[in-house]
Amino acid sequence: MENNKSFLWPEGILIALLALGGVFSLAFMMLLRPNASEAQSRQSIDIKDVSANVGTQHRIENLKAAMLTSWQQEAQTKGLGYPLAPRFQGAIIEEAKLTQGEKVIALTFDDGPWPQSTEQVLDILKSNNIKGTFFVVGQNLKNYPELGKQIVAEGHVIANHTWHHWYHFLNPQAAAFEIDRTEDLIYQVTGVKTNLFRPPGGFLHNGLAAYAKGQKYAVVMWSADSTDYKQPPVPKLIDNVIKDSKPGGIVLMHDGGGNRSKTIQALPEIISNFRKQGYRFVTVPEILEMEDADKKLLANKKQ
Repeated sequence: MENNKSFLWPEGILIALLALGGVFSLAFMMLLRPNASEAQSRQSIDIKDVSANVGTQHRIENLKAAMLTSWQQEAQTKGLGYPLAPRFQGAIIEEAKLTQGEKVIALTFDDGPWPQSTEQVLDILKSNNIKGTFFVVGQNLKNYPELGKQIVAEGHVIANHTWHHWYHFLNPQAAAFEIDRTEDLIYQVTGVKTNLFRPPGGFLHNGLAAYAKGQKYAVVMWSADSTDYKQPPVPKLIDNVIKDSKPGGIVLMHDGGGNRSKTIQALPEIISNFRKQGYRFVTVPEILEMEDADKKLLANKKQ
């Protein structure tokens, strides 16, 4: 019996110790559990935040896509809504020849779209309720497509000014590339298929104008040159525009291709000056449509 007691006593102590260790272990786990639960909660919140951000981003992208589709649909309607009369297809145009004496002028802007300056020009035109005509360079439109979309979305006319803005002679294949690639990108970005072309620098004999005429573009030049590309003082820039302008005129300015801060400064004064003289502002397609209507009216009177 003594041998049995001496064996059972240590066994009882061992069981008691194991039980006590279990109690301490359970208590320790309960102390840790709230922290684990909090970590799980934080992880859940973080996942929800990420999901919310992703959801918001998706909604923004969907909205932008819907807006672009709307712009393109509207642009296709507007863009294809100014078909050129046959007399202007393949013709070189410096101004509209108006017989009714209506005081209208077309403001045109070259070499964009361009960071800051294009948007500043658009803001000035918008605040004055004026629509302009923008001859865009293809590689600039590729770099700043949102500005191209904005031009069209705000009701302005977008037109072709080649891909690289090169002056040198180009063979027919190179000329086709410069004009066709720009035309394709304008359509891809804005939905407009333009039929207006302006040769860089106004050069008419380096292959570009010949190709454009063959494609039935109206080759649009100008009757008043601001010479803003030479960076004249603002008063001189204004005077260059005003002194050479007359009803049916087309004004050349630039929203891209360099520092256009002086153009931005001069534009509000140019607009104010024209309005004091009784002018209203139209786009190039509108001014050509007016000339066509004048011609038809005269033809009807002669019959």
